[in-house]
Amino acid sequence: MKNIAITGMGVLTAAGIGKANFWRNIRHGKSFITPITRFDSSRYPSRIAGQIKDLDAYSNISPRLLKKIDAFSHMSLVACELALKDAHIDLSKENLDRVGIFAGNAIGGWLYAETELRDLYIEGREGVSPFMASAWFPAAPQGQMSIYYGIKGFSKTFVADRAGSLMAIAYGAKTLERRDIDIILAGGMEAPVTPYALLCCSTNGSLSQKNDIPETAYKPFDKDRDGFVIGEGSGILTLENESRARNRSAKIHGFIRGFGTTCDGVDRIEPAEDGEDLARAIRLALEEAEFDSNTIDYICADGAATEIGDISETNAIKKVFGEKAKSIPVSVPKAMFGNLLGASGSVDLITTILAMEHGLVPPTINYNKTDSKCDLDYVPNENQEKEIKRALIISRGRGGINAVLAVEKEVEDK
Repeated sequence: MKNIAITGMGVLTAAGIGKANFWRNIRHGKSFITPITRFDSSRYPSRIAGQIKDLDAYSNISPRLLKKIDAFSHMSLVACELALKDAHIDLSKENLDRVGIFAGNAIGGWLYAETELRDLYIEGREGVSPFMASAWFPAAPQGQMSIYYGIKGFSKTFVADRAGSLMAIAYGAKTLERRDIDIILAGGMEAPVTPYALLCCSTNGSLSQKNDIPETAYKPFDKDRDGFVIGEGSGILTLENESRARNRSAKIHGFIRGFGTTCDGVDRIEPAEDGEDLARAIRLALEEAEFDSNTIDYICADGAATEIGDISETNAIKKVFGEKAKSIPVSVPKAMFGNLLGASGSVDLITTILAMEHGLVPPTINYNKTDSKCDLDYVPNENQEKEIKRALIISRGRGGINAVLAVEKEVEDK
């Protein structure tokens, strides 16, 4: 993937809506994890999340449409509009047969589904909205984006747990590389702060139970970690071939250069502790990008904040980079606003591109106690000034799914 340009970015998280607000908040290492107040979560082991509170202020979606869709589709439409505005793309002037959507999420639209299933059991089939069938399933945002803009090009939805949106972006880029399409809207969306979704996320014990002080609960790579904290939101990017972007004098935020994906094949939930197959995915991404491992300036980590997750990710990085591993900043900005599950990779990519543009590595917050098995530079608690030309983004899904994206900064005088 030599010439895949990122020309627009739209982001919604608890840390901010729109890339300017988002970056302003995360660069300073402030936590946006709060107690769940949307429903009674008192009987759940994890009762905290990164929650978006002002979505309506940024939304132009009609009330009529909002009655037909789940929150994760609503978020994706807002993020999509932000990305298109950032890219200065007017889809009404494009050949919509040559525009595609590549989306990723993990659990679908359960706020809508839970409400309708409750009505099913109380009122019977007559009480269920006819839009239930099209509102909850993972491909719903892709469909709603397609309908909203009239997009008719090749599109696809990826469900791969936390690796979903990074895979969506990578395969969108590969589709562009084949020139099957002109513009890709790629990214992820997730709305897991609902009773059933939170229950599903809680079943494997990977969520933090440090509910008393929410802002310090998500502690990637810290010895006292006890799991990640869920968050809701969306990250959408516009991708174009470099030649098209330059022909229309678009601002290029960066380039997608390579991708690698593997599976550990060890357990239905946990990754392999040795990190060998994650290391292989990193090498595949570097190989496709034609990056020397010595030229990587930053790694945006998956940061599961579980013992096996953090140790295996650290092991993988050390296997690939050897002694240089300890000099590469490795941070987990999502600890500030929550792990967006299937949308986490797209938001991590946006974070990384913003870090490149500002020459600043956002920190890993809540890092206070060193784990002897996690001995890299995790950029603890305070940002780090650094020129970032090349970077990696790591996303991992349950069952040992590994996805790694290699990106490069635009050269200003090119």
